[in-house]
Amino acid sequence: MQTQTPIQCKETALITGAASGIGYELACIFAAKNYDLVLVDRNEFKLLEIAIDFKEKFDTLVTTIIKDLSVPSSSAEIFAELQKDQIKVDVLVNNAGFGTYGLFNETNLITELEMLQVNLVCLTHLTKLFLKDMVNQGKGRILNVSSAAAFQPGPLMAVYFASKAYVLSFSEAIANELENTGVNVTVLCPGSTVSAFHERTGMANSKLLKGKNMMDAKTVAQMGYDGLMKGQTIVVPGLVNKILAKLVGFFPRNWVTKVVRSMQEDK
Repeated sequence: MQTQTPIQCKETALITGAASGIGYELACIFAAKNYDLVLVDRNEFKLLEIAIDFKEKFDTLVTTIIKDLSVPSSSAEIFAELQKDQIKVDVLVNNAGFGTYGLFNETNLITELEMLQVNLVCLTHLTKLFLKDMVNQGKGRILNVSSAAAFQPGPLMAVYFASKAYVLSFSEAIANELENTGVNVTVLCPGSTVSAFHERTGMANSKLLKGKNMMDAKTVAQMGYDGLMKGQTIVVPGLVNKILAKLVGFFPRNWVTKVVRSMQEDK
């Protein structure tokens, strides 16, 4: 971990998966809003580059933690390092995540177990660790990044869709539990967003994405930030995504699953 000083004067936001995409754009927003930052990612070069850039642009304190969140011990190690340096986290942003694409009986088990560790277990663990202090001090914010995929099953991305459904359900539940504590939980459920995510999963040529105009990460991040500050529980960026998320419940599940399968397939 690299940090400039343990002295903390402003509120601090911890953001996982901060080196690119929505995580990076959220980091930009929090820095511009005068937050100190704890940025977590496994891309050491990119994080150090961001830390230097943010110091020049925003004059903000940036602590970088290089971690592979698919390693089960990573969450506890992050918490311990911040406790040691007396850095209090006021806003926790669980953004890190990735997906896999293909028939479940043909995809790689190790990759999918690592995905569950990042998308689901690490998010839960970090929330558990940092939430207690937030409740004790009577204030805090948690932003969990899920997906529009959370609202229905996803053939050809079965584990990814299921992991995001967990994030949505978990976030809604603890948001209810935390009412009147001063701590609010928001879950961001974006649709397809311009990023390297789709190329990494191998689904860039699916009907769902081919030729479609996707929302940019900066817009999604801003909507997530605004929803968090307003105390919204669920933020679904984009009118079409909002409508689809609500409509899903009115159709038979087997029909919805077949439609999603059709959209996920390559042309």
